[in-house]
Amino acid sequence: MTDLSFVCTGVRADRYAAAPTLLFRLRITAAAAERVHALALRCQLRIEPARRGYRSDEAEALSDLFGERSRWGSTLHPLQFAQVSLVVPGFTGETEVDLPVPCSYDLDVAVGRYFHALRDGEVPLLLLFSGTVFAGAGGFHVEPVPWSKEASVRMPVAVWQEMTDTHFPGCGWLRLPRETLDALLAHRSRHALPSWQATVESLLATAGDPEQPAPRARLFPAAAARPVSERTAP
Repeated sequence: MTDLSFVCTGVRADRYAAAPTLLFRLRITAAAAERVHALALRCQLRIEPARRGYRSDEAEALSDLFGERSRWGSTLHPLQFAQVSLVVPGFTGETEVDLPVPCSYDLDVAVGRYFHALRDGEVPLLLLFSGTVFAGAGGFHVEPVPWSKEASVRMPVAVWQEMTDTHFPGCGWLRLPRETLDALLAHRSRHALPSWQATVESLLATAGDPEQPAPRARLFPAAAARPVSERTAP
């Protein structure tokens, strides 16, 4: 059976990707310099929040995920980050490849809120591997990648911040029900506002002026239809 080992040597932001993407550099080694014709690799990535410390402001921002710090002994469980696939070209002995991991900056997603709360330091990640190996000399045989194969890496928070700033400089996300979004769009059109930022600022200014009528309740329903994402930037 082909014995593979995996090491993650680093993480960087893909500055040229169309959407926020991290690149995990993997070193894959086949024991005894065995020939691997191809590797259909699957990888599950988990955040292990219990393996780092947190400043007081970070702990406060994480309270909606893990509760009060006094409860973290029982609530600081791993977070599912991503699950991705990669076809690794053939190699003999050892190879290095980039594993692209698309990311979401949606703050309604637990991982997005976790990263948004961190100010500095590193994020402990665990990569769990599975898949199929096509190996052998003078032909090939098919084998599974054992579920026990894994690798750890500590990703600097600055890498995540670089990735998000590249695609959304100085911006955040709002996820709104479709009905609410349609109402905001109608308000923007009626007042010929140039951007979503100007639309929200207009509503906030009106809400803060006691002489102006308050926005109608239907603009902010308590519950509504299927949500969509909208960026708060121009």
